Amino acid sequence: MTIREASAKWQGTLKEGSGRLRLGSGVFEGAYSFPSRFENGPGTNPEELIAAAHAGCFSMALSAVLGNADHVPTSISTVAKVHLGATAAGPTITRIELETEAEVAGLAEDEFERLAQSAKTGCLVSRALAGVPQITLKATLVEATKGQ
Repeated sequence: MTIREASAKWQGTLKEGSGRLRLGSGVFEGAYSFPSRFENGPGTNPEELIAAAHAGCFSMALSAVLGNADHVPTSISTVAKVHLGATAAGPTITRIELETEAEVAGLAEDEFERLAQSAKTGCLVSRALAGVPQITLKATLVEATKGQ
């Protein structure tokens, strides 16, 4: 089975400290801090990385589901919005919104919606985040460009 890894190094206190996140592949390394996570400070944060992972995973899952139904997508673009809120347990990911647009020729809107919901359910990251109280999906089918 495949194993992926990333690492984090933190120095200092929670509010005044800072750290660096690094993907095991080396394609990304970036700073993170209390302000980048809980305010609007510069740098990245774990929730942003979760959003990137979810958007990427969902796009691939939708491509697979569409392909299995004999519909080859021209393109799929997905944005994931991870909401960080306060709960009695402390800071919590309270909601994730997936918004996707797919260009697929010859596919009815209702069939696309059904396939997109299936991709959301089957997406590995969606399943890993099953503890998030609400994961929503807004799926838009874009008319295929003529002459392709």
